Amino acid sequence: MTDRAHGGRRLGYPVAAAVFAIGMAGTTLPTPLYGLYRQQRGFSELMVTVVFAVYALGVIAVLLLAGDLSDQVGRRPVLLAALALAAGSAFCFLFEGGLPLLFAGRLLSGFSAGLLSGAATVTVLELAPPDEKARAGLAATAANMGGLGCGPLLSGLLAQYAPWPLRLPFLVHLGLLAVACVLTWLLPETVARPKRRPRLRPQGLVVPPEVRGVFAPSALAAFAGFALLGLFTAVAPSFVSQTLNVGNLAVSGSVVFSLFLASTIGQSLMGRLGVRRALPGGCLVLVAGLVLVGTSLAVESLALLVTGAVLGGLGQGLAFRAAMTAVSGAAPPGNRGGTVSALFVVAYAGISLPVVGVGALTLGLGLKGAGLTFTACVVVLVAFVGLYLLRRPLPEG
Repeated sequence: MTDRAHGGRRLGYPVAAAVFAIGMAGTTLPTPLYGLYRQQRGFSELMVTVVFAVYALGVIAVLLLAGDLSDQVGRRPVLLAALALAAGSAFCFLFEGGLPLLFAGRLLSGFSAGLLSGAATVTVLELAPPDEKARAGLAATAANMGGLGCGPLLSGLLAQYAPWPLRLPFLVHLGLLAVACVLTWLLPETVARPKRRPRLRPQGLVVPPEVRGVFAPSALAAFAGFALLGLFTAVAPSFVSQTLNVGNLAVSGSVVFSLFLASTIGQSLMGRLGVRRALPGGCLVLVAGLVLVGTSLAVESLALLVTGAVLGGLGQGLAFRAAMTAVSGAAPPGNRGGTVSALFVVAYAGISLPVVGVGALTLGLGLKGAGLTFTACVVVLVAFVGLYLLRRPLPEG
């Protein structure tokens, strides 16, 4: 191993986790700012959700076309490419003058997240010593969800209390991305023989027949949990400002942050409960959170919204990590990567399609009516999955 590789390994998996978190923070950075864009550009709440959903299309495209790219060319080049795409997204938002650059910025952000999700997770795990694999797994989870949560918190604080609310958050993120690029360059390459000319092969949705009994309820739980994440990252600031009459952008960012923080905690608790209890239990906790979110809109209570976000995040984190564990454990070794990618595709469909539906419903029902309809539909779906799993629990291994 070279001297640089030795130095990189001494930096360890926490550095790779920090790079992961910085990259993921950019994907949610615009969340508290959508209301400002809507006011300045004059587009509808539906268009806000469409702009948001373009991100998920980018993630799904990368998962289907280049999910195994880091296995071929190495982890470090893919991480650097993902950070470059994140920087491109930030520049689009810096110089936006309307919908075209907003769409481009969200699409580039989706490409970045699609590359980071796999490559950064594996890098964190591979850089950990054998006796710290469990901690590394938790670090990867915390970096992913923690980064997603810190994005709206950072932009909300800067937009509310600093100048240039639509520029400064992205300038700060560009500085953080520069630091992340330097750290990535110092990390060792963990792929032994990377290829210089990889072949991108569309992977499609790979679900072997022996996995389908586990995959179906797991995918439905992931879909519903990510629908809640999508709701909060796309239209929660509008709920806070228009329905609850709280115009402070830092508050909006903090509400979204509480959801992702709770999701991180929920994922960390899954190992103590096991798949058989965590998946149905997470679904039922998610139902309780959704009910509180709906109630907060009906009675216009910020406290109930935050409580619902925390409960919903805990349930989503428990259910999603249990779903991922169940699906990866049931998949044959030769199809494990493709099967897990298929689960992520379903999850990211959940983060986009229902949210666009909420945006469409606002045209006829208003923001409150659309939010109540959304929560009712997702409650029915998650309750069905949770009760099904209580009657037919998944195998533990």
